[in-house]
Amino acid sequence: MRRRTFLAAVPAAALAGRAFATSRQENPNRNRPDVHGGDRIDGATWASRSAAWGLHGAAATAHPLATQAAIDILKAGGSAVDAAVCANAVLGFGEPISCGIGGDCFVMLWDPKQRKVIGLNGSGRSPRALTLAEQRKRANAKGVINLHGAVSVSVPGAVDAWWSLHQRYGKLPWKDLFQPAIRHAEDGAPIVQNVAYYVGSSYRIFTEPGAQIEEVDNFKKVWAPEGKTPREGDIFRNPGLARTYRLIAEGGGRAFYEGEIAQTIEAYFKRIGGWMTAADLAAHHSEWAEPGTINYRGVDVWGLPPNSQGFVTLQMLNMMEQFDIKAMGFQSAAAIHHSVEAKRLAFEDRARFYADPHFYKQPSEWLLSEDYARERAKLIRPDKILQTVYPGQAPSHGDTTYFTVADKDGMMISIIQSNYSGMGSGLMPDGLGFMFQNRGQLFALSDGHPNIYAPGKRPFQTIIPGFATKGGEPLLSFGVMGGDMQPQGQAQVISNLVDFELGLQEAGDSPRWHHDGGHEPTGEDLGPIGKLNLETGVPQATQKALAALGWPLAPAPGGYGGYQAIQRWPGRYAAATEMRKDGVALAY
Repeated sequence: MRRRTFLAAVPAAALAGRAFATSRQENPNRNRPDVHGGDRIDGATWASRSAAWGLHGAAATAHPLATQAAIDILKAGGSAVDAAVCANAVLGFGEPISCGIGGDCFVMLWDPKQRKVIGLNGSGRSPRALTLAEQRKRANAKGVINLHGAVSVSVPGAVDAWWSLHQRYGKLPWKDLFQPAIRHAEDGAPIVQNVAYYVGSSYRIFTEPGAQIEEVDNFKKVWAPEGKTPREGDIFRNPGLARTYRLIAEGGGRAFYEGEIAQTIEAYFKRIGGWMTAADLAAHHSEWAEPGTINYRGVDVWGLPPNSQGFVTLQMLNMMEQFDIKAMGFQSAAAIHHSVEAKRLAFEDRARFYADPHFYKQPSEWLLSEDYARERAKLIRPDKILQTVYPGQAPSHGDTTYFTVADKDGMMISIIQSNYSGMGSGLMPDGLGFMFQNRGQLFALSDGHPNIYAPGKRPFQTIIPGFATKGGEPLLSFGVMGGDMQPQGQAQVISNLVDFELGLQEAGDSPRWHHDGGHEPTGEDLGPIGKLNLETGVPQATQKALAALGWPLAPAPGGYGGYQAIQRWPGRYAAATEMRKDGVALAY
């Protein structure tokens, strides 16, 4: 008997009609922005829950099964790295709208033995057979690389990042870390709300006329075998991914880049007219990276260097520190205005200076200097919007999942992993059960740009883990997923914690802003002022005041990222998760 890839393992009567609605489209009572959550007896009035506390370890991820798996690994004696690898494998099955072994990975962690923050760049390079001339020939009407299809695919770096981490910090056997994900992929697990929504959205995007994706049959076989994607609560299975995980579990991390998996990938791209080869995969290795740091009102905040955008957070905070944000008031128009202007200035530098350091020498020390921050902050006016922003004059010479784990030995790992936009490129190799990232879309195509496309080059990356220390001790492992929202969200979280002394969960639940506009690392111009997106929870008085300053306002539902965090206290941990996602934070 033919078995569906996903199926609802519920009584037959329930298949005919559901007892309860599972989406806003089905029930107008679920789409009421004027209705807010219930009242809490303590904590912030807008907070969705309190933080989870524990003595021995903690985990916060965007999927309940991933958090449970991480805690189980910790309880079995695994390190924070072991638990993070296990959680990421589960997320690749349960949250494929954001991550998977077809994507890249960046990490910062606190090494309790070295007593320092360690960085890892797990991003892959473009195929060596794909030339700049070919990319330009296939560019879209805006003159940038297409978001989907083989031109957008770069070598996936996630598995080698896991392997590099485990080789240095792992305690449990490598193969044990994949057993929960393999079990879920084989036995099935219910689809959670956000995944159901975004898989349906991906199906519409991948199958629309003119999508320019070489093949989508493999996606349909896994995610829509009968023409419909699963809904919230439907049980989903992915036996192809389970088999791929088994190959990696038994063969080690390099089994993804050498051998059967690599040969299958090469044959797939040859079949569809793509460019990635087994040689591209075999050449990939992660790189340990030295994080940069700035001090924000007594807290040392860390970021990874390019090709990541980690330094954007640090640049924003450096400029924000030049103003008394606390005195301006929590969720005030003044605090948001000054922070958004800092974002606009930092993002112009992002568009101009952020690229693969193997191809371009970024002036990192200058970008993170206090002198430069003061110079840029002087441009910000309290009573008007900067009409035009430019990158600084340097002295001569990257949808996503974020999760964090902490263990009994004091190791804290901040890890972010992504397929980039949505589920990725739309391309799934034959029988392997995962989708390739579309990170290669973030290259520029204009001559002279530091981020210009080249074979064997790493594209600009939006994904950034966050970390903070204080007095030489680990304080916070955190992140805010979601493209260019990531540095904007990280800066807001740090400001909420430091300037306004909010709790760990409250700092993430607080209403957010998200600014779109300015120049992109692809060379695209989104307009000088752009638009300021505000969540409905931002006070009406603040929204009116921002509009009076001239900000074009918009709500942008779903565009405010996803937050996870663990805070280290003496002898204990607090863990928080994102109310906008499906995740869970647990500690023990």
